[in-house]
Amino acid sequence: MALFREQADVSVRPATPEDDEAVARIQLRAWRHSHAGLLGDAVLDQLDTGAVRAQWAQAIRVPPSPAHLVLVACDGPRVVGFAASAPVEDGVEVLALEVDPDHQRGGHGSRLLTACVDLARDRGAHHLRTWVLDGDAAREQFLASAGLGQDGARRELGVDAAPQGARPVTETRWGAEI
Repeated sequence: MALFREQADVSVRPATPEDDEAVARIQLRAWRHSHAGLLGDAVLDQLDTGAVRAQWAQAIRVPPSPAHLVLVACDGPRVVGFAASAPVEDGVEVLALEVDPDHQRGGHGSRLLTACVDLARDRGAHHLRTWVLDGDAAREQFLASAGLGQDGARRELGVDAAPQGARPVTETRWGAEI
């Protein structure tokens, strides 16, 4: 007897105003799962859930331009991941791409990144870039498998206005021609 596995209803769509809570929840869960060792528990514990949700609500409801996008990945009706992108001088920058830890390794991140690339191309962009926290080997592996590479640019974040217990955070830029 053959066993058949139902194919999940997975998709990527533009975020709607009702998605702000899910996007904030996913970001905080993903950061705690992936970045506790890099950012430290003290910093993650100080994140204000309400403020994070309000920022996503603003980004979804009133983006700075029509080219600023927030996309969500769905598994059936449930939002399980998101990506945000913005125009830059030479293309598009993926500002955020997170998948809920319980739904990682299911292709949601790849679908989100592909959607960002497709929409960037539709707008005439020729380059895609994003920033990666130093030490985030899983994200580096994901981006490398998608054809992105480090371009040599680095930046240090949160040094002057860092919360109590914060460590300096360095990011490396990754990019690709699209």
